[in-house]
Amino acid sequence: MMRVTVLAVGRLRPAFREAADEYLRRIRRYGPIDEVEVRDSGKAPSAAEAVRQEGERLRGKIPSGSYLVALDREGRGWSSDDLAGRLQRWREEGRALTLVVGGAHGLGPDVLRQTNERWSLGPATLPHELARVVVYEQLYRAWTIIRGEPYHK
Repeated sequence: MMRVTVLAVGRLRPAFREAADEYLRRIRRYGPIDEVEVRDSGKAPSAAEAVRQEGERLRGKIPSGSYLVALDREGRGWSSDDLAGRLQRWREEGRALTLVVGGAHGLGPDVLRQTNERWSLGPATLPHELARVVVYEQLYRAWTIIRGEPYHK
């Protein structure tokens, strides 16, 4: 069984937390998924320093041997079917998967250099909290595609 980890900067505010938890509950029917949060650097003197500090925290939490995918607007866009195909392939390869979601200023070059792939949710800029909820929704949708199940809204 493939283990999925979502490694993210910051805690979700209640409305986002509720939505994320709903999708996490649904995803767990298909296999293990962990959410690991690292503290944001909101009090850093600059955006660059915040990204650096958050990157250090993130790098320290990446599971060893995991296939690493960064959420990055410079990445490639994947359709739901694309994601389903990737999940299926990673599962067949027996790979653990870690998805990394940056904070308000995104991910720094030190984190991005470690990644195997970069996934873009589209050209629009999304708040990082909403991006995490969208990641969970897309994971849930991908699992329903893999299993040939109807998508429950």
